[in-house]
Amino acid sequence: FLKNDGTVKEARFQVTDFRGFERFCEGRPFYEMPSITSRTCGICPVSHLLASAKACDDIVAVNIPRSADLLRRLMHMGQIIQSHALSFFHLSSPDLLLGMDADPSVRNVFGLIEKYPEFAKKGIILRKFGQEIIEHLAGKRIHSSDWLVPGGVKTPLSKDKSEKILANLPEALDITLETLSMFKSKLDGLKEQIENFGNFPTYYLGLVTPEGGLEHYDGKIRIVDPKGKIVADKLDPKKYYEYIGEAVEPWSYMKFPFYKPLGYPNGVYRVGPLARLNIVSQCGTPLANKELKDFRKFGKGGVVQSTFLYHYARLVEVLFCLEKTKEILEDAEAYVDNVWSKASVNRSEGAGVAEAPRGTLIHHYKVNREGLITWVNLIIATENNNLAYNMAVTQVAKKYVTEKRLNEGLLNRVEAVVRAFDPCLSCATHALGKMALDIQLFDSEGILIDRLIR
Repeated sequence: FLKNDGTVKEARFQVTDFRGFERFCEGRPFYEMPSITSRTCGICPVSHLLASAKACDDIVAVNIPRSADLLRRLMHMGQIIQSHALSFFHLSSPDLLLGMDADPSVRNVFGLIEKYPEFAKKGIILRKFGQEIIEHLAGKRIHSSDWLVPGGVKTPLSKDKSEKILANLPEALDITLETLSMFKSKLDGLKEQIENFGNFPTYYLGLVTPEGGLEHYDGKIRIVDPKGKIVADKLDPKKYYEYIGEAVEPWSYMKFPFYKPLGYPNGVYRVGPLARLNIVSQCGTPLANKELKDFRKFGKGGVVQSTFLYHYARLVEVLFCLEKTKEILEDAEAYVDNVWSKASVNRSEGAGVAEAPRGTLIHHYKVNREGLITWVNLIIATENNNLAYNMAVTQVAKKYVTEKRLNEGLLNRVEAVVRAFDPCLSCATHALGKMALDIQLFDSEGILIDRLIR
């Protein structure tokens, strides 16, 4: 949307597809929820499985065995590894290696395979490693909902499958370290993107361990301000509604969560890899701790503001997950047979929170005495960044929209800043089928003056 002088006033990230998971889950038995909600997304079904299963644990009021806790965590490590590998290597690397202004017919994963075949192969290997962790635990790589159940998991991990994971871990670790080194070597040439792709102050929110370390499965909520100061800590994730509000706008089917003390729309915060590295005191593993120090050199007071550096944060998280995978597999309790605490409905509601690859994911259910779902609220990881998406595309539009017209370079830069967040729009809205990109340019009178569609 332009001003009278032709410069950009604001830009909106409008998501107009709808699926309605919160409503059509009503009436289903609570124990079906992990299986149903994992279908929200084919990229991060494990995260939905975990958040849903934790909400169901709350409804049956059990503490799951530590062995089950370890195996759930291990499954989530595989989820984050494969998702981050997909995002970095297959979706974002064409921009980084082929250039923002490259022909869109070659600026894709196939163009990457043609020009950088070995690099593309490494991405496939790394993603495969993460998927195989899930498969070894649950029997299949996608929508593996039969294994993860309210109260724990169905079956323990066998030693032979553990050995298969450990055998492939060194290669995955080498690929991650090499990719980190390559990416850092290119950062000097990416200063324009770092400066202009969603580089603005916000709050940051996510789970941390009791020691303030990097956490993906459990823990408490910590919130830091744009200067890196902790403004809220050790918040109960199950009581998210006390500090997170949910707004709606008539032009989007994606909700706008906000930090309640600041109100809407001022309470903008970010979640996901960048936010998680901004809120932690440490990662908690040797190699990731070292990389965290290098990462924070790009921020002021320890806070990295540029959305473009979500790419960097993903690689640090993959490194952390590989280290944690080895740590879990070396824990004797990961092989104990007691993995399932069975119980029926003991509470009328339950909430489960986990850190999905894209950020904090919240499942909250209410049930009747028979255990049938009467109410569902989902705050998808992607939704938490919705206010930030709109700020980011506005920043890019103000930088690159010139002469009251649109061009391919602008289209790709808007895509690229959104891609840096790595949103899962099918999760958040929810969309079915291919997601198209449609950029419309309106003058100060609200008249459409240009349009680009891909």
